[in-house]
Amino acid sequence: MGKSLKGLQGSIVALVTPFAEDGSVDFDALGRLIDFHLEGGTDAILVLGTTGESSTMSHEEDDAVCEFTVKRVAGRVPVIAGSGSNTTQTMLEKSLSYQNLGVDGLLLITPYYNKSNEEGIYQHFKTVLDAVDIPCILYNVPGRTGCSISPRNVERLAKHPNAFGIKEASGSISYATKIARFLSDDFVMFSGNDDIVVPLMSLGAKGVISVWANVMPREVHEMTWNYLEGRHDEALAEQLRCLDLIDALFCEVNPIPVKGALEMMGMGKAVYRLPLCELSEAGKVRVAEALKGVGLVD
Repeated sequence: MGKSLKGLQGSIVALVTPFAEDGSVDFDALGRLIDFHLEGGTDAILVLGTTGESSTMSHEEDDAVCEFTVKRVAGRVPVIAGSGSNTTQTMLEKSLSYQNLGVDGLLLITPYYNKSNEEGIYQHFKTVLDAVDIPCILYNVPGRTGCSISPRNVERLAKHPNAFGIKEASGSISYATKIARFLSDDFVMFSGNDDIVVPLMSLGAKGVISVWANVMPREVHEMTWNYLEGRHDEALAEQLRCLDLIDALFCEVNPIPVKGALEMMGMGKAVYRLPLCELSEAGKVRVAEALKGVGLVD
């Protein structure tokens, strides 16, 4: 039995996908990472997002990761799967497949590369929202996709019963303020930028879908819950304490640095699929220093 997204708040990890030396998905390592998050208090697990390198994975691998994660988590926290594609039909097929595999929610991205116009982007999301029976989170990340979800489209989509919320990763406080007007008990916002979680929570966000949580699950969980429970100063102090690490985790394109950080922490070897490749020497130095700065490595 899965877990409802209703009332979901806090830290949702955008989980990396560990690969074996031969490039295949390393399910043993994936299991260890899932256990690390369950023990660390992570509030929900997102697989097959940008951080999960889903753009380099086959549909069969995507299904296998969903199925494995649902079984490993066993209903203890919600499991969300990134089913996005720039082809609406593919996003629809993946969404229905992951729903059948037992995920609790979906993350739907804008149509990258082909972009579309405002009505096309609306229909892209609406097509999936109309077809599924589980909650969906819209994903606004124009730096990755080359297009944004207009505030008008957020307003329209927020009214759909299957639209649970939005992952806001534009980095623009101005945009976040505009769409904050459309938030409700039935449509919530999560920060998609680890460096501005507390600022977005001040606008009504309920937490973060986080790269940073891959390496500090308990701390990100506690920071978000400190804010939610009114301990704003403590939340802000943690946000600022970890800012150098957060910045280091994005010193090269995500998820290159965070996989490198996990390797430095003894959490398995950093293996990538092209076009992503190993962290540069300068990047390794920066990530190592940042990890030392927060006490994650000696």
